[in-house]
Amino acid sequence: MAAVVVGACAFAPPPPDWQLNAKAAVDRAVAAQLTGNARVEATEVARARHEISRTGRPDLLARVELTFCAARVASLAFDLCPAFESLRVDAPPAARAYADYLEARVQSQEIVLLPPAHRRVAASIIEGHTAAVALQEIDDPLSKLVAAGVLLRSGRATPAVIALAVETSSAQGWRRPLLAWLSVQLALAEKAGAAAEIERLKRRISVVQGDDAERGDSPSIGPRP
Repeated sequence: MAAVVVGACAFAPPPPDWQLNAKAAVDRAVAAQLTGNARVEATEVARARHEISRTGRPDLLARVELTFCAARVASLAFDLCPAFESLRVDAPPAARAYADYLEARVQSQEIVLLPPAHRRVAASIIEGHTAAVALQEIDDPLSKLVAAGVLLRSGRATPAVIALAVETSSAQGWRRPLLAWLSVQLALAEKAGAAAEIERLKRRISVVQGDDAERGDSPSIGPRP
């Protein structure tokens, strides 16, 4: 969604500095969110909002707010995206559809407005089908985690979906979503009384949280079923 900020960058004349500054700030904010650096995240979110506010365009700001909300969904932070909601009236239809999707309440007529990577997952939620295959077909790691978060939010995240989210987070070194998804796996193991699996997951979580203690960060590990 943040790509709209620099959509004209491929053409002459060179883009205005607010576009470049906003894009860089959005990228840094999302990266900080995924790695669990709350201080950098807050700074870069504020910088991105400042740069876009220079345009007086709430539609652009709404799209960027959705980018931040999507990153939080990937980490299982299921708020209602209040910063976007305050801008919804000025947001384009595609942005409103994506916001509904992030809240797992997208309607069938909105699917065509979603980013292509998310359309099959959205359809599986509406139709009640298994979405693991659709999730595996998403190439972009962040989009895959966002979709997995939406599936969990909708109550349709199977163990295969959860395992894929853990694998994706781990491969990217994204500590915040990794802790969140490991926590979901741990809750399932505890519910099943799988003692060996419980201990294995606790050891893995401890490895990630040990780095948190050294850096003084405490990223949320998300909801547990």
